[in-house]
Amino acid sequence: MTRQLDVVTYGEAMAMFVATAPGPLAEATQFTRRIAGADLNVATGLARLGFNVGWMSRVGRDSFGRYVLDTLAHEGIDASCVTIDDRHPTGFQLKSRNDDGSDPTVEYFRKGSAASHLSRDDYVADYVLGARHLHLTGIAPAISASSCELAFHLATEMRAAGRTITFDPNLRPTLWPSADAMARTLNALAAFADWVLPGLAEGRQLTGRDTPADIAAFYLDQGARGVVIKLGAAGAYFRTADGREGTIVGERVERVIDTVGAGDGFAVGVISALLERKPVEHAVARGNRIGALAIQVIGDSEGLPTRAALDRLEGTAAAPHTMPNIALDIVH
Repeated sequence: MTRQLDVVTYGEAMAMFVATAPGPLAEATQFTRRIAGADLNVATGLARLGFNVGWMSRVGRDSFGRYVLDTLAHEGIDASCVTIDDRHPTGFQLKSRNDDGSDPTVEYFRKGSAASHLSRDDYVADYVLGARHLHLTGIAPAISASSCELAFHLATEMRAAGRTITFDPNLRPTLWPSADAMARTLNALAAFADWVLPGLAEGRQLTGRDTPADIAAFYLDQGARGVVIKLGAAGAYFRTADGREGTIVGERVERVIDTVGAGDGFAVGVISALLERKPVEHAVARGNRIGALAIQVIGDSEGLPTRAALDRLEGTAAAPHTMPNIALDIVH
């Protein structure tokens, strides 16, 4: 690595095969290949906006692993801490095509994957602590006990170094032994974060609270400086530790093509704007905007905009996106 990172994240990337025609996945006969992974989607979106992004993972020494590495290179994402695993394969998934706006069916083939063997041995202090910001999701901690340990180690080290952290729960209940274990673990991880970005249903499941304000209060009481709760088509609610709160209405979308990746696009918008020292209202509005772009195309990251495209949408000149000090206006 020859450049200082703005953001570092980690997790599992999978080859994704999307059915070319609508209908039940069991009846699909032709697929197109894409790439999937929530944390990688966020890394991709931030890289397209001009941030220097590093992504940590393990991939197999196989064609899918090569595909992941080629994708990283194409998107300009630093892969210095991606390990090629000679013993374990790269995971993949099958996904139905739904043209009616409903959630597609996704079947995962990831058990024993290279990424599931992520552990604290993959931690490289100079690499991680050289970044200004850490983004975590709730998926990577769910794929194995050793990967979960790595997530907490990353959060602990970055927090101790005075860096900032965002956390998107991205719940995958089938990967956890129980709902209680999922909630306990992810709430403990969220306690390290400056900004927590759950969906409304996720927040209800994790906190046992019902309203956006009460869910936000749960994480603010844990030490978060801000919480942004995704409300689907209604937009998003935010609340900060200094008492600011509000709801930013969602972007109107004429036709929903693929709902997967909407939350990752939202995270790209929020994180990028906060790193640029934009007001939280601007960050949430940008999250809504990029989330809306993501659901209008097939694929998890195909709708994520470039900096030039985002500037046209926002009607502004290009903003500086590599800051001398991390933004988010957080002091630990």
